Amino acid sequence: MIDLGYESFTATPHVMEDMWRNNTASISKGYEVLKNAMKEAGISNKLRMAAEYLVDGNFTRMLEEKEELLTIQKNWALIEISFIEPPRNLKEIIFEMQIQGYHPVFAHPERYNYYYKRLNELKEIRDSGCIFQSNILSFSGYYGPAAMQCAEWMADKGMVDLLGSDLHHERHLEALRKLKLTKALAKVMDQMADPNNSVDAVL
Repeated sequence: MIDLGYESFTATPHVMEDMWRNNTASISKGYEVLKNAMKEAGISNKLRMAAEYLVDGNFTRMLEEKEELLTIQKNWALIEISFIEPPRNLKEIIFEMQIQGYHPVFAHPERYNYYYKRLNELKEIRDSGCIFQSNILSFSGYYGPAAMQCAEWMADKGMVDLLGSDLHHERHLEALRKLKLTKALAKVMDQMADPNNSVDAVL
């Protein structure tokens, strides 16, 4: 990643009640292990600890109990939803996060195929105050042509606020090495570089 020009990193382990039952304690432990490994390897790049929360029963409980969320920066909390169907209480969850002082960051909206024929719903989610973070590899077709088409549509509408690597394994890293700057990706990067279109300005 450093060879590709990345200067700082935000680790966002999954928090899912049925699979990755992480919490602040377990993530903190992993963060210390990784930080020490980087130090031993002579890597001084900045590392930040956060999480990617699946909107499920556990996340609802965390909000109800006002458990502090690990944020990617400031008060930005990264959330994702099921790839099978959207949660019925998504709007309520977003509102509750905002009430508690968080800015929801919606992970890879272009990959939820049930929205492909309901693109207006994606716009409604963003208009409700969500920051949209797309996977950078979506613009290469890595996740399939439909996800790429949705990412391009979002880019054209100015709906991509952040880009994430969503790096899970070596295959993702190899795809990042081969990534080409498409027209849609270039447009997103230009928008992100424009201070008048920055997330801070929008919020």
